[in-house]
Amino acid sequence: MSISSRFAVGVHILTLIDFNKDGVSSSEYLAGSVNTNPALIRKITGMLKKAGLVEVHPGIAGAKLARELSDITLLDVYKAVDVVPDNELFSVHENPNPACPVGRNIQNTIGPLFSVAQTALEKALGSVTIEDVVKEIIEKEKLESRE
Repeated sequence: MSISSRFAVGVHILTLIDFNKDGVSSSEYLAGSVNTNPALIRKITGMLKKAGLVEVHPGIAGAKLARELSDITLLDVYKAVDVVPDNELFSVHENPNPACPVGRNIQNTIGPLFSVAQTALEKALGSVTIEDVVKEIIEKEKLESRE
């Protein structure tokens, strides 16, 4: 099992909207880059709108960024697209056998470790902005064009 691809698609959408700032970023256009269905793009774009990351208007094609690239972190996207409920990145199985020493202690042992891991992930995502992603893609394109 992995983190929902909505997260990567959300980052893709925001990055592409910036690359296409002089064009119309319709769900069809965005879906072409993501290589998915426009309905999925509309669903994720709606989540990004609800989080205040994009502006979309019914009946008008195209999405625009609602904030500066430098003000949108990967953590913002992660939270916007409901990758996992708050503080539930790692879940601990319920009802282990209390007659077993491992079953009796596993939740209290690994729960705090999982919490530390989730905090580390969120800190890492909070330190990277969509602007950083855009700059990295521009650099990769420059390198590729030199080859």
